[in-house]
Order: sequence, then structure tokens, then C-alpha cells
Amino acid sequence: MKKEVSEQRAITTYKQGELQETMDVIVAEAPLTIFVNGEEFATMVCSPDHIEEMVIGFLASEGIIFFYREIQNLDLDEEGGFAYVTLHKKASLSSETHSKRFIGSCCGKSRQFYFHNDAKMAKTAASTVSLSPEQCIALMNAMQEESTAFHDTGGVHNAALCTTDDLLLTRMDIGRHNALDKLYGHCLLHRWSVRDKILVFSGRMSSEVLTKAAKIGVSVVLSKSAPTSLAIDLAEDLNITAVGFIREDKLNVYSHHDRITAKGAYHV
Repeated sequence: MKKEVSEQRAITTYKQGELQETMDVIVAEAPLTIFVNGEEFATMVCSPDHIEEMVIGFLASEGIIFFYREIQNLDLDEEGGFAYVTLHKKASLSSETHSKRFIGSCCGKSRQFYFHNDAKMAKTAASTVSLSPEQCIALMNAMQEESTAFHDTGGVHNAALCTTDDLLLTRMDIGRHNALDKLYGHCLLHRWSVRDKILVFSGRMSSEVLTKAAKIGVSVVLSKSAPTSLAIDLAEDLNITAVGFIREDKLNVYSHHDRITAKGAYHV
């Protein structure tokens, strides 16, 4: 049986000086343990939807696979909270490979902060796609309007892949990384090209989020919230345009400003 992404719970609310009994919509949280070739690899908590995509995207993000075709079989026990993945190859699941810092000789640039699997999977953006501030704001508004789970519960992160004018795919999850992995998994599963696509994200733009974006392969990341200093360093290094604080009619461009143009009239 597939789990629901939200559920009704009885609560007590305080409003206008009074305590009242009412019902509220609460976001669901479920554990998922992933086994790869019979070996336990990771356990995460997530919103119980688009689990197949999340597993595929997570394995690719961790450097276990590069393409969906490397997966021989993927069985989901969504009620029990298990995913069983069989690959066509042996997989290195060493904790050292997936947790040890990679110190590279990059002339002091930010790539030295990657984990081993990040250094292997992150891509330097090569797209020349550009968009106006008005398009950035419109895409953020469109993603927010489409998120019924957020409107119902207020407890999820949202992410979307877009063209300069339209949403192509939206995913949500209680975990911001999970939402991005669901997008990544969908792209791998359906062989989508993302080079000229734009990533729109509801949460803070941390270095981990920026690295996820680089693994997916986008060249522009739009966020409703703030970036971190390391995220900006990574964006500069990876040729990614990072735009934050997209709210109402305002935004800030933090890296590779040339992709954000005012009515196409000039490049910063």
C-alpha cells in the first residue's frame, strides 16, 4: 500500500485569545532504507512519494551509478520502507569513499571542499542560457503556486526544473536534498537533457544544494532564500549562476551575472 504524503491530526490551536479543538493537515515523514546488491547502503527520511525517482537520483548523486541503465532491478517495499537495488556491476559502498573529504590541487578554489563522490559527479556548467529578472520571479511564483503540499502543511521543500518561461517538472519533500534527488532521478529515468534547464528551489542555497545542482547539470539556480558563502564560491567555480532572495519584485544575483539580463539589453 502506498503511503500518503499528508494526514489529518486533531490539534489544539490558540487564536484570538481562545483555545480551540480542530483538525490540521500534517506532512508525512517516513524512513527508507536502501540496499544495493544485497548490502545496506543508506537510510533516509523522506516524503513518501516518487520514491523510485529519489532512489535513482540519490544513487547517482552518491556516484554509485552514472546512468539508469546500470540498474538491473529496483524493487520497492513502500509500506515497509525498503528499496532493493540490483546493479549490473559491483558497487563500492565504502564509507570512506562517500564521507572522506577530497583535497584537490585547484589553486585554492572551492573544489577542495568536495567529498570524493562530489568531485567525481559534479559538472561544470557550459550552457549560455539567459533570462530576465522578471522571468526569474515568474518561475519562482509558478513553483510556489503549484505546491499544494506546502499550502496544505507548510512543511515541505519544493524544487522544479524549468525552461526560461515554463515549469517542466516539480517535486516536493520534507528534505531539500530528497526533492532535488527526485528531479535528478526523473531526468535519468526518462533521459532528459538538462543542460539548458533552470533549477528553482524554495530553500536556502547551501554548498550541498549547489553541489546537487552541479551533479544534475543545470547552469542556473534560483532560490527563494539566502546562499552561503561556500555555495557562492562553488557557483563561481562551476560556472553556475546563483540567484537568491527571489521575493515579490526583488532578487540578488551572486555569481555569473551575465546570464541574468534586463530585457536582454545588457550583460553585467
